[in-house]
Amino acid sequence: MQKPHFSKKRLITIVILVPLLLAGIVAAGALYWLRAPLSLSADKVDFVIDEGSSLRSIARQLQEAGIPVYPDALVAFARITGADRKVKAGGYEIVRGDSLWTVLNRLTRGDVTQRDVTFIEGWNYRQIRAALRRHPDIRQTLDGVDDTTLLTLLGTSATHPEGLFFPDTYLFSVGSSDIDILRRAYRAQAHELEEVWNKRSADLPLKTPYEALILASIIEKETGHEAERDRISGVFVNRLRIGMPLQTDPTVIYGLGESFDGNLRRRDLQADTAWNTYTRRGLPPTPISNPGRASLMAAVLPEPHRYLYFVSRGNGTSAFSSSLDEHNRAVGTYQLGRGQKK
Repeated sequence: MQKPHFSKKRLITIVILVPLLLAGIVAAGALYWLRAPLSLSADKVDFVIDEGSSLRSIARQLQEAGIPVYPDALVAFARITGADRKVKAGGYEIVRGDSLWTVLNRLTRGDVTQRDVTFIEGWNYRQIRAALRRHPDIRQTLDGVDDTTLLTLLGTSATHPEGLFFPDTYLFSVGSSDIDILRRAYRAQAHELEEVWNKRSADLPLKTPYEALILASIIEKETGHEAERDRISGVFVNRLRIGMPLQTDPTVIYGLGESFDGNLRRRDLQADTAWNTYTRRGLPPTPISNPGRASLMAAVLPEPHRYLYFVSRGNGTSAFSSSLDEHNRAVGTYQLGRGQKK
């Protein structure tokens, strides 16, 4: 019986065609994936792309927003087509029926359907109002409105607006009003505060969620170092337990208001205001900033320890001490005699 015989020419043809066929199948599958309608959990999904975001971070963000994508495949396709270099920052929306191809085209054209405004963690109320006033696409309705009227519009029983607004990026349609955005930020902060208060330590020396908000606002201003929030909270909680003044500079600065020129002097520490925690014991009467979730959590779940003092090392971290002598040595080491007691 004669064995099958493949000519060299036929073998070369097969070697060439098979990879081409496989490549065609892969390309067809990729095209189908790109053109197929996305499976959305809602009729419309909003998301924001920050300036300088990488395509991989955008892919992760789409996933977190409930949009099913394969980050590696999306990044590979975008690099091949050059779309990764053309994506524009802004607020976008995806509606039911959109495909990934449609979304990518929208991102590269910059078809922004919504605007956004960002409130930074640690901003005070004046800074939030200033950000709303600066935004060209926000309709201004609060000019001349005093704090009491504003609080009534928000439907809150609070007597001071500080700390009531959750720091986040808020999407909105062009022409949305400042009060509408503030109301959303107020509701978001109320939700966050209720959630973290329910997780509080059993022996926390705080009586109300509002007191937790006040403490969180101080923690927010005292450190930007994520790993130290719980420990700094523990210092303040220890002081509250024994009736020791909090002695925290940010509260003094807040009490000085717009008269603060960036230089905190000894006479400022001695000048009594409702927010001066050097001259008054306990928490100040209101928050001093708008804290984010990390500081809210730190306020209700402080690290258990015996520290009563901390001082900045000058590199974004702090040195913690249990005694005044130990703290004074740390001040001499890290602040060269210029540090304030905390």
